[in-house]
Amino acid sequence: MIIQIYEIQTPWEAEKCIKVGVDHIGSVILSQEEWRVPDVKTVVELAQGAGKKSSLIFLFSDDQTIFKALDYYRPNIVHFCESLTDHTGKTVSLHRFLKKQESIKRLFPEIQIMRSIPIAPESYNPRPLSLEIAQKFEPVTDFFLTDTWLGKEPVEGFIGITGRVLDWNIAAQLVRHTTIPVILAGGLGPHNVYEALVKVMPAGADSCTGTNEKDKKGNPIRFKKDFNKVKQFVLEVRRAEQELRN
Repeated sequence: MIIQIYEIQTPWEAEKCIKVGVDHIGSVILSQEEWRVPDVKTVVELAQGAGKKSSLIFLFSDDQTIFKALDYYRPNIVHFCESLTDHTGKTVSLHRFLKKQESIKRLFPEIQIMRSIPIAPESYNPRPLSLEIAQKFEPVTDFFLTDTWLGKEPVEGFIGITGRVLDWNIAAQLVRHTTIPVILAGGLGPHNVYEALVKVMPAGADSCTGTNEKDKKGNPIRFKKDFNKVKQFVLEVRRAEQELRN
């Protein structure tokens, strides 16, 4: 099973992830104006040198800047997590998102594409049309990542980092109905990833906020990993992997 950890921004953090057995090392480029981050380029190189995969999220939407950044970083994976619905869960026009992925497939055929699919928490209304959205993206996507949709997200225009668990039943349906590897995300940490994987049976698991350090109020601290949690997350994924093999 693929283990993916996000918000790895420094070489030191990348080395820690590699040491404990993380497979996909994810970093975030925060700004269109400051898209060139030498530390993140080193993270990409360290991951690739260790036989791991690097994954990059760009928190901006300008295609030409993204193309320049991909040429600079040359990651294994580019991960798109733009909001694909409005606040009511209605799917927006997907044309520009699909066109961008088609362009990357043409310009950078060696770079794989990961696309976040929005899934609401269980018993949450409204709910996005998660399976229909995924079906549209299948021809131009290499990995799906399920992430929690709330309608009002922490980072405007993008889904993720909510710390909330999504509906594992919908995620399991996606796994069954697509030929593309699905990585399960959304509120996962060492405390619940085993249960989630055994239920959903995806190709892997992703964690961001669930493996971050917490402040005095118990809130996850952005871009600050707790590597004891990362290590335990890896162990729990491997435990679930062994269970599913039996």
